[in-house]
Amino acid sequence: MKGFVLLLFWVLSAGAMAQYSAEDYQRADSVSRFNNMVYNTISESGWVPNTQVLWYALKTREGRTWYVAQADSATTRRAFDHERLGRLLQQTNEKKSFKPEALPLQNVHFSEGLDTLTFEMDGLKWLCDLNSYTLKATGKVNKRNNYGHWGRTTDELSQGPVQSPDSTWVAFIRDYNVFIRHRNTKEEHQLSFDGAKGDTYSSYLVWSPDSRFLATTKVRLHEKKYIRYIEAAPANQLQPKLHELEYLKPGDALPIKRPALFSVEGKKQVQIETRDFENQYNLSNPQWYSDSRGFTFEFNERGHQRYQVVEVNAETGAVRVLIDEKSATFIDYSGKRYRHDLNDGAEIIWASERDGWNHLYLYSTPKGKARAITSGQWVVRGVDHVDEKDRQLVFRAGGVQPDEDPYNVHYYRIGFDGKGLRHLTPAAGHHQASFSHNQRYLLDTWSTPETPPVSVLRDGLSGDTIMTLARADISALEKEGWKAPEVFVAKGRDGSTDIWGNIYRPTHFNPEKTYPIVEYIYAGPHSSFVQKSFSAHMGAFSSLAELGFIVVQIDGMGTSNRSKAFHDVCWKNLKDAGFPDRIAWIKAAAEKYAWMDTTRVGIYGASAGGQSAMGALLFHPDFYKAAVASSGCHDNRMDKIWWNEQWMGYPVGPHYEASSNVVNAHLLQGNLLLINGEIDDNVDPASTMQVASALIKAEKEFELLILPSVGHTLGGSYGERKRRDFFIRHLRNEEPPAWNQSQ
Repeated sequence: MKGFVLLLFWVLSAGAMAQYSAEDYQRADSVSRFNNMVYNTISESGWVPNTQVLWYALKTREGRTWYVAQADSATTRRAFDHERLGRLLQQTNEKKSFKPEALPLQNVHFSEGLDTLTFEMDGLKWLCDLNSYTLKATGKVNKRNNYGHWGRTTDELSQGPVQSPDSTWVAFIRDYNVFIRHRNTKEEHQLSFDGAKGDTYSSYLVWSPDSRFLATTKVRLHEKKYIRYIEAAPANQLQPKLHELEYLKPGDALPIKRPALFSVEGKKQVQIETRDFENQYNLSNPQWYSDSRGFTFEFNERGHQRYQVVEVNAETGAVRVLIDEKSATFIDYSGKRYRHDLNDGAEIIWASERDGWNHLYLYSTPKGKARAITSGQWVVRGVDHVDEKDRQLVFRAGGVQPDEDPYNVHYYRIGFDGKGLRHLTPAAGHHQASFSHNQRYLLDTWSTPETPPVSVLRDGLSGDTIMTLARADISALEKEGWKAPEVFVAKGRDGSTDIWGNIYRPTHFNPEKTYPIVEYIYAGPHSSFVQKSFSAHMGAFSSLAELGFIVVQIDGMGTSNRSKAFHDVCWKNLKDAGFPDRIAWIKAAAEKYAWMDTTRVGIYGASAGGQSAMGALLFHPDFYKAAVASSGCHDNRMDKIWWNEQWMGYPVGPHYEASSNVVNAHLLQGNLLLINGEIDDNVDPASTMQVASALIKAEKEFELLILPSVGHTLGGSYGERKRRDFFIRHLRNEEPPAWNQSQ
C-alpha cells in the first residue's frame, strides 16, 4: 500500500509540474542580445586597391568607428571626420538622426589616395570628397539580378552572334547549325550540317584568340523534368497558385555535350573523337590557349568516379587527356575542385585526394607528369593566391598544426616545388584572413568558440605580427552569465579517430541537475558544420539551451574536411550520417559530465539534416527518443540530382532504397514531428508528404506541420516554437505554454 501511495504521489506531482510560460520563451529569445555585447571587434574591412592600406570599422561600446591602417609603416588613424560626415548626412535627410558613432554606411570603399569615400545609404550611392567634405549622390543602388531558379538548365540557343577577336567574322547558330558571316562583305558560310532539333550546336560559341578557329559543343538535349505544387493560401489572391519548377532528380536523363571545332580558314569542321566523353554528368565549354594552339575542356563522368582535363589540338582535332582523376568511391568535384593554369597551360596546379588527403599538385602538361606541392595527413581547404613570377602560392589548410582542432583554418605560403612552407597565421585558433593587393600584408582575425577574436596585421611573407588592431572585449557578456560553448573531442566508431563537436549550456546551468540532450544535425557530405569561430549567440542553439536543454553539434564520419577515408563513409550510404560516431561522442561526454542525460536525447535538422533527424528514430531508436525533421529529403531519389548523385552515385540502385526514410518508415520508434514549407523550391515538398503517407500506412504516430506559402525552412518563428514545445513535452515531460490562452 505504501508503494502505491508513493507511485500515486509521483504521478500527481508529474502532472502538476509547472507549465512553461510565454515569458519563459521570451527570456530564452532574449539571449540574442549577447551578439550586441561583444566590443572592440572589426565588423567590416577592406584593402584599398593598389596600396598597403587597410580600412576597417571597429565596433565599440559607443557604436562604430572607421580607421585606416598603413601596413608598411605600422600606423593607424581615423579614416575620416565622423562628426563632419554626420552633419553632411543630416542635410540629406533631416528626419533622421546621424550620430557620429552610428553612421549608416554600407558597401564602403576608399580611393587609392584616401581622399574619396564612396558608400551606399537609403538606396542611393554616395561620394564624399574627404578634402572638401562635399557629398553628392551618384545614382541608385542596383538591384541584385535574379538569375532564376538554380534548377533551370542552360538554354543552349539563347546567346546571340559572337564577333571574332579581329572583328572580321560573326559566328551564330541558324537551324541548329554553326554559321559565320563576314562583317564587311556579309558573305555567309555554313560550317556544320548535322545539327537538328534536340541535337543542336550550342550558341555558346568561343573564338580562338587569333580568330582562325571556332569552338563550341554539340548538345543532345534531354527531356526536362519539373516539380509542381500548390500554394493554397497566397498572399496576393484568393485562389490557390500552381507552381512549376524545372528540377532534375537522380537517374534523370541529362544533356550530352560533345566538343566541336571549326576552321574558319578552311570553312569546315575539324572532327574530334568524342565517344570517350559521352557518359557524362557534365562537360565544360571550351577554354582556348592564348596562343590558339588548342583548347581544353573538363569531363565529369556520370557517377563522379572519374574527372578529366582534356586538350584538343586546333589544327588536327586530336584529343589528349592532361589530367585523369579516378576514385573507387567519388571525386568531390563540387567541394574540392581547384585548377589554375600556368604559362598558357604548360603547367596546371590541380587539387586531388589521390593520396587520401586533399592536396595540390603541379602538372607539366607537355610531359604528362605531376608532382606534389603539398603533402601530409592534413587537408588543403582553398587557394588564395598564385604568384606565377616567384612561383609561390598562398593557401588555406586544416590539420597541419598537430595540437589543434583539425577543422581550424590556417594560412600558408609554399613554393611550386613543395619547398619553403611558411605558416602565416601561427596563433592557435580558427583564422580568417584577407590580403593586400600583392599579398605583401594580411589582416588576420582568429578565435575559437570559447575564446573571443583577435585581429592583427601580419607580414605576408613571414607571418610576423606587425601590429594588433583589435582584441575583443567580452566583459559585458560575462556579467550577463554567458556560457561559452565547450569544444569536446572523443573517439569515433573505430575507437581511434577523433570526432569533434561542441556542447552548449544555458546561462542558468546547474551542474547538480540533469538535462535532456538535443543534437542539431546537418551531416551533408559537402562540408563540415560545427562552429569553429567565436559567436556570442548561436541562434536556435542558444535559445533552446536556455529552455533547459544541453544542445550539441558534432561532425561525424561522412562529412568533409578530413581524410578521404573519413569522407568516404557517406558513399552510397547517406543514412549512416555519422551516427555511430555521434552516439559514441555523446556517450563519452555524458560519461565525463553527469548532468547530461543520455536517456533523454532528441535531435533536429533541416534539409539533409531533416532526413538524418528522422533517420535517427528509424535506425537508432535505442538512443534517440524524439526528432524534429524539417524540409527533409526523405528519399534521395526525390531530391536534386547534383547533390544526391555526388554522394549516392549513379546509376540509382537498391542502395537508394536502403537509405530512404520512406521505405523504412515502418521502423519508426519514438516521437516524430515533421515540418515542411508548402512551396519548398529546394527539396521537393512531396518528399515529406510521401514519408507521411508511408508512416500512416504503417499505422505510426507522428505530428505533421505544413507551413503555408513558406519555402525551404527550418521552420521559421512558428516552426521554432513548435519544435521547442515538442522537445519540452517529450524530453522534459513538461507542458509548453498554453498559447491560445496566453495571447
